[in-house]
Amino acid sequence: MTLILGFEDYLPQAEKLALCLSIPIKQVNLHQFPDGETKITLPEKLPKNVIICRSLNQPNDKLIELIITASAARDQGVEHITLVAPYLCYMRQDKAFNSGEAISQKIIGKLLSEYFDSVITIDPHLHRIKSLTEAIPNKAAITLHASHAISTFLQQKFTQPIIIGPDEESKQWVKAIAAPHQWRFTIATKQRYSDTEVDVSFSESDLNTNTKLNLAGQDIIIVDDIASTGKTLEQAVIQIKQQNPKSISVIVTHAFFVDSAIKQLNSLGVNNIWSSDSIPHPSNAFSIIDTVATQLKIGEAS
Repeated sequence: MTLILGFEDYLPQAEKLALCLSIPIKQVNLHQFPDGETKITLPEKLPKNVIICRSLNQPNDKLIELIITASAARDQGVEHITLVAPYLCYMRQDKAFNSGEAISQKIIGKLLSEYFDSVITIDPHLHRIKSLTEAIPNKAAITLHASHAISTFLQQKFTQPIIIGPDEESKQWVKAIAAPHQWRFTIATKQRYSDTEVDVSFSESDLNTNTKLNLAGQDIIIVDDIASTGKTLEQAVIQIKQQNPKSISVIVTHAFFVDSAIKQLNSLGVNNIWSSDSIPHPSNAFSIIDTVATQLKIGEAS
């Protein structure tokens, strides 16, 4: 038997995963002491196989709690622990850009590999590596993508939208979203100067047909993996508005939208702001849990 362990902050998604897999779920109970430490209580009896489902936004406390949970599960005799972390933290810092900077991707990746037999995540923020196993030295470090879920969701909303990615890194997702429906798509060029200063410029070519792309009167969908400050999206919207589109929508896998990001995008005339449930957020509009469940079923079958 396999059991899912969930946490209060991501319980609806963990419950959905349990339902998709037709396996039981139990909650890990957390108690916060006045000094900031956390007492963690697991179910009294655990099976040989456990899936821990928790997204790792706001990661610092969560990482400690996950390590304690995994270690306590081992003490109960659990033999195989899978971590389902739809958002995986500390992946962006994959090199030391300045003297003295810690390469957090390698540090956290090694830590996770020591406590979990397999790790499954959605669209991790990888820049200079091609495989998640380079960050997490574990044969079962698996990257899944939200592109199918996004494509299916958009098909219910639009007939022939134009899909735009804000930078070269987004090309893989944009192409995968557009391809099943033969939608037109293009990629922008991004120059980042700081966390809040970004310059975005667009190609005028439709990468699907290699023809000139006219955005006037069209439904435009901007796709990105992560929305944090929203500055990249803001610059993209400003550029697109100059061509008088019919509508502008934003859809992302991981929604942070810190500070006034949502308000600012709305003020620029964005019609829709959608995200997956990889991170709980008011903009959540579609789920990536089915994608995770499919992968777990494949792993079980093999």
